[in-house]
Amino acid sequence: MATIRNRKTRDGKPSWHVQIRLKGHPTVTASFERKTDAAKWAQDTESAIRDGRYFPTVEAKRHTLDELIERYRREELPKLRSGKTRIPHLEWWASELGAYTLADIKPALLVSTRNKLLRRINGRGTLTSKSTANRYDATLSHAFTVAMKEWQWVDDNPFRKIKTLKEPEGRIRFLSDDERERLLMECRAHSEDLYAIVVLALSTGARKSEITGLAWADVDLKTGLATFQNTKNGYRRSVPLTGHALDLVKEIASRRRFKSEYLFPGRFTGRPAVIQNIFEAAVKRAGIEDFHFHDLRHSAASYLVMAGVDMRTVAEILGHRDLKMTHRYAHLSRAHVTNAMDKLNRAIFEK
Repeated sequence: MATIRNRKTRDGKPSWHVQIRLKGHPTVTASFERKTDAAKWAQDTESAIRDGRYFPTVEAKRHTLDELIERYRREELPKLRSGKTRIPHLEWWASELGAYTLADIKPALLVSTRNKLLRRINGRGTLTSKSTANRYDATLSHAFTVAMKEWQWVDDNPFRKIKTLKEPEGRIRFLSDDERERLLMECRAHSEDLYAIVVLALSTGARKSEITGLAWADVDLKTGLATFQNTKNGYRRSVPLTGHALDLVKEIASRRRFKSEYLFPGRFTGRPAVIQNIFEAAVKRAGIEDFHFHDLRHSAASYLVMAGVDMRTVAEILGHRDLKMTHRYAHLSRAHVTNAMDKLNRAIFEK
């Protein structure tokens, strides 16, 4: 008979653990994120065991990791918005362990191989970071999950027994008031479009690809609402445009010279504009050190927190699915309040 128990993973997410015990057969277990998947697997597997059709070990010995990766690339990657970014991960795993059968892919082997990745020098001349190694793990882990749940090539995902590497706190670099004014001045001197893109980044906290990929069909000038379709986590996100940002978008709409679906089209291609080089040049002319376009997103988040906006609202604006990402900025709220109180006390008592 099959038993289904509700458990939680190390990160607190719900997990449904299935155990099938039939007389004369070894115990079979599996875990699922949804109870419906667990119940279906239990029913199908129990039926297969009774009929003599369940041979997970045989399947795992029959297929190699190369075969798993090839099928995953062919059938699953096209469904994923981030599919292209996962290809280098899969190619690396295939080069290291592709010849192994799935039955031989044990947690200890995966950990030792990941440690090899951490010793690899990347294209920037530095060691591969723990966060990058976690992305490699996550890609292959998802492939194993599909092979377990949908293909029945394996009876478990070996990554479930591997601890995620602890990543360092994310970078937080935001513009001071003086830096912001200098940067905006240099952007406007070079290009009105570049200036508008930077203003939108500071006003909405949107990523570069979200802004340059913004289409006119996704902007409602009457309500001042912009909807970002091409987001990193795959979920659409709408943010209000107000004040100077909205005025700039209306100005851009009034001077459209040719038909393009994008607010910021490339000069000749009609595709979204590529601004990396001209932005970096503006940063250099402004005399700003150690600043990248993504730091405009950090700047927007920092300004929101220092203005007293609560974390949940900041997360909604930025599109964070996990509040842990947003809480990186929590210290700014405390520092800002402390600074304000310090100014108050000095104004009252240090006359």
